[in-house]
Amino acid sequence: MSKSDYQFWQNSNIKLEPQVKVIGEDVVIENNINKIDLQAVEAKLTKARTQLILDKPFLGNLVLRLPLKAAGSWCRTSATDAKSFYYNPSFIDQLNNHQVKFVLIHEALHCALTHFSRRGNRLKHKWDLACDFAINPLLVKEGFHPPLDLPIFHKYQGMIAEEIYPMIDDSVDNEPMDQHLYDNNPKDDVSESDGGLREDDLQKKPTKDNDKDNHQNNTNSSSLADKPNPLTPDEIQQLSAKWQKNLASSAQLAQQAGKLDGEFVKLIDFFLQPQFSWQSLLSQYMVSFARDDFSYTIPSRRSGNAILPSLRSSQIDITVAIDTSGSISQNEIDEFVAEINAIKSNIRASITLIACDEKVSKELIWRFEAWEELTFPASLGGGKGTNFNPVFDYVNAQDTTSSVLIYFTDAKGKFPGFKPSYAVMWLVKGRGNVPWGHRIQLN
Repeated sequence: MSKSDYQFWQNSNIKLEPQVKVIGEDVVIENNINKIDLQAVEAKLTKARTQLILDKPFLGNLVLRLPLKAAGSWCRTSATDAKSFYYNPSFIDQLNNHQVKFVLIHEALHCALTHFSRRGNRLKHKWDLACDFAINPLLVKEGFHPPLDLPIFHKYQGMIAEEIYPMIDDSVDNEPMDQHLYDNNPKDDVSESDGGLREDDLQKKPTKDNDKDNHQNNTNSSSLADKPNPLTPDEIQQLSAKWQKNLASSAQLAQQAGKLDGEFVKLIDFFLQPQFSWQSLLSQYMVSFARDDFSYTIPSRRSGNAILPSLRSSQIDITVAIDTSGSISQNEIDEFVAEINAIKSNIRASITLIACDEKVSKELIWRFEAWEELTFPASLGGGKGTNFNPVFDYVNAQDTTSSVLIYFTDAKGKFPGFKPSYAVMWLVKGRGNVPWGHRIQLN
């Protein structure tokens, strides 16, 4: 990833101390623990937390949920295991008050947004980056100052980690600002290098010279915390529920104080809503249109005099539009079409598939009857701007009214100025809003 892909935080008023060496994107702190006043460092952290409670009660209450623990040489900068806030005293000693607040909030948000329970089968290194890239632009927008040379990806602003993850190149050589200690590294993730030291390398056996230094440090600083073990599945489940309660209670306290605003309001609303898979919601929505109804028509004389209800089924017409403006990857389109096809096999539905960016072409419209499998070319083309009007114009011009229009998009485009007579469902990637219709969040 080239430097042109992101912006570094820069502040000409802040000068690097000689003890800090910048290597690539990583800040490496020399282990001068014997020269550090641990009580003074802890007092600096406590002061920052107190100020956050007064000025930003929502964030301050989250930060207070993590006990402060000075860490040994295994901690490069800061770290969390969703239980505590671990810090390298030398690193914190070099930061000013604004930067300390940034680091404290950064770790607390990893926990409050339950990043430790949402990775699934994703690569840890890439997932850790996605989590950092989701938090850092948000904090900068709120006026907090990050440590020096920390990359701030403003293009990811307003996105959650699941949305950012597929946008990160697999060969990216950046490293997270901190260490995420809640799970183990997969085998294929250990070999990746950052040009400096990774947390895995820090666990290797030290040399004899390092043994002497570590022995001296441990003798003089016996209170330093050891690296914690990864979380067990039961701990992840318990901590996830605990942090969701912490998020809700912190938001309530801040709201009562009249100090809950900005981007965090939308973030809280999103994460406190019940989370369902988009596949499940899409299936429920489509099946509701094809639900069999009862018929009370007069039965034949052979059935007797009683009029009993009987089930009747009817075929529905579904229009499926796919935004091919370039914001949605081919893999995501494949998954979406496969899900539509799976649902289609359980209901009687004919489907019109339309690929559209800023216009609709006849060669990019396909019709599939109820008995046909939903397929489409390997590439749907597109890549231009987004205009939703051509799809609605096409549907409105048909002789048969569509039962429902399902639009797969990022919701960033020109909407029609009216609400159609038929049902519309938007399957949205990202945080884009829609003026009407039923909205389902892709991630």
